[in-house]
Amino acid sequence: MLKPFEVHIQAEPLTRFAPVLGDARWGALRAHAEQASARMAGRTFWNVNSTARGGGVAEMLPWLLAYARGAGVDARWLVLEGTPDFFHVTKRLHHALHGSRGDGSALGARERALYDEVLRDNAEELLVLVRPGDVVLLHDPQTAGLAPVLAAVGARVAWRCHVGCDTPNEEVERAWEFLAPGLAAARLTIFSRAAYVPPQCADRAIVIQPSIDIFAVKNQPLAPEVSRAILAHTGLLRPEPGAPEPVFTRGDGLPARVSRRADLVGLGAASAPETPLVAQVSRWDPLKDPAGVLMGFARLARDSPGLRADLVLAGPSVASVADDPEAATTLNRVIALWRQQPHALRQRVQLVCLPMADLEENAAIVNALQRHASVMVQKSLQEGFGLTVTEAMWKARPVVASAVGGIQDQIVPGVNGLLVRDPSDPAEFARAVGSLLEDPVLAGRLGAEAHQHVLAHFTGARHLTAFVHVLEVLDARAADPLP
Repeated sequence: MLKPFEVHIQAEPLTRFAPVLGDARWGALRAHAEQASARMAGRTFWNVNSTARGGGVAEMLPWLLAYARGAGVDARWLVLEGTPDFFHVTKRLHHALHGSRGDGSALGARERALYDEVLRDNAEELLVLVRPGDVVLLHDPQTAGLAPVLAAVGARVAWRCHVGCDTPNEEVERAWEFLAPGLAAARLTIFSRAAYVPPQCADRAIVIQPSIDIFAVKNQPLAPEVSRAILAHTGLLRPEPGAPEPVFTRGDGLPARVSRRADLVGLGAASAPETPLVAQVSRWDPLKDPAGVLMGFARLARDSPGLRADLVLAGPSVASVADDPEAATTLNRVIALWRQQPHALRQRVQLVCLPMADLEENAAIVNALQRHASVMVQKSLQEGFGLTVTEAMWKARPVVASAVGGIQDQIVPGVNGLLVRDPSDPAEFARAVGSLLEDPVLAGRLGAEAHQHVLAHFTGARHLTAFVHVLEVLDARAADPLP
């Protein structure tokens, strides 16, 4: 019997936003927090997704729910349990919603039966917990099929889709057809971009862009020498004499040391601390195009032989993300491609699997890498939003990213980053990265503007305000018949 498990979240005070937001925005946030607390009195706000680690949803939920709890809302997080066959089907749906065939496997009656069976098992436990009037926010394709049974017991159900495709095709339509029976029971659907909304959800859809927690371990300030010390301990940089300890501050305020090392594929010599670093941090997913980053960097090395820079392609340990069965295959393909490159190029490229046993330690390593990199890249072929772009922008890093999905809502080309219009063109990618490595003044200006843009648009304060709107809409529609 499969059943979901709960991830327990401690409340975080909203007062930490006060010195960051300024008087007007801080006052508005307090008012919205009071509204949320009053509206949710006696009710629970459930969030349900398919993994507690790895990927943007698992990154966002802990802090969003922590601040909701800090505002006086009983916010809780459940992670459904699935089988390998179930996650194969949902990964296929994930690709289809991006307009991609993925592995080309079917989405027919057999897959429907697998999907429904797993969700039926999980629903039995959910029905013990969820009460009439509770608010349930289901996340992504893995959970959509839970909507009917939860709506039937009187819960106010919304479904949030964190992925999508700007130009729908047959694959996108196939995914929506598969998900339609579940989504029919959702009172509200939430998307990251208006372009992602399918016709069947148009009358009950709102757009809420994702955001980051600027106070999280991944985004906390790190001195440059500490960043280098963390990366040296992890194996990405050469150690420096007299370097400080590789330390960071945990979410509870206690100091901690990075103890684990990364699993590296390279030629044995870590990068020198002074060598400019180009880095991409993403799940090992073909839509993140790590192979394309490698080939784009190879093109840069060929076209600009005198340019000094190394490349790091980093992602989570492939055994650590339960709902992503393709991770190991994707990584192995990148490793095979790396082995085909000339020795001189392989010396300048590291493929890195970051430890995930301690999620805050992992966050500290990612933070150090993003802060140390001279250029952060996100060469996705499709992208729901791209929180790794937001994180790098917050750290005032110049970013080169593909002009796809929600990345386009973050980067203003030439103002706070650079966009590659054709993600499949290694030459365009190479030119963009090379322009920033050759012009540190431009890189610095773009990075400074990027930080301010995130502060204005993509922090938790804005996200919490949007949550109040979701509650208002769900309560207003509670008595309406479902479509």
